[in-house]
Amino acid sequence: MSRIVVFGAGGRTGRRAVAEASARGHRVTAVVRDPDRHQGLAGDGVTVVAGDVTSADDVFGAAAGLDAAVNAAVRLDVPSAEFFVGGAHALLDGLGRAGVGRLVLVGIGTTLETADGTVVHDTPGFPAEGRAFSLGHAAELEVLRAAETEIDWLVLAPPPVVLDDEAPRTGRYRIGGTQVLGDAFSYADLAVALVDEIETPKHHRVLAALGA
Repeated sequence: MSRIVVFGAGGRTGRRAVAEASARGHRVTAVVRDPDRHQGLAGDGVTVVAGDVTSADDVFGAAAGLDAAVNAAVRLDVPSAEFFVGGAHALLDGLGRAGVGRLVLVGIGTTLETADGTVVHDTPGFPAEGRAFSLGHAAELEVLRAAETEIDWLVLAPPPVVLDDEAPRTGRYRIGGTQVLGDAFSYADLAVALVDEIETPKHHRVLAALGA
């Protein structure tokens, strides 16, 4: 049994990561900005706390004494690069001070490559607004790659499609390199992959594509 902190626990991916980890017997600290809005997350083995993933002190406070972290946090009310770069720096600082050795982050499929090696957000006609958001994720990845850290991080990116919010958990998925894998995926199986990579780390310090 591990002690896992999930940042962005109130979102679609975060809620499922909390439920998946808890169902496997892990103790989970669910971090949200407003705990009053997310008390439904609390339960057997799950504690809900307030925190901001862009604050290194908040990250440290939530993660101190724990084993691993999942970052599923996202904000749409601040510039993407500002949020994701700030979050990456805060996670590396706060988790490093807390002694957390494993960090699995939720990426975005638009930072993956097409069959000809073109990054999805660089393909002709890609929407400008979506590209700006994707570039924030890409900047986060560069912070992680450049960091001198003992934290064993991994970014998992599902296909660049709207994930299925209703599909049941199958527990089946593919994981690869930086090229898009397929054109469908579910939030439920994204959570499975996140927790699998905490229980049995197989990919290290890379961006890895997920597919059905």
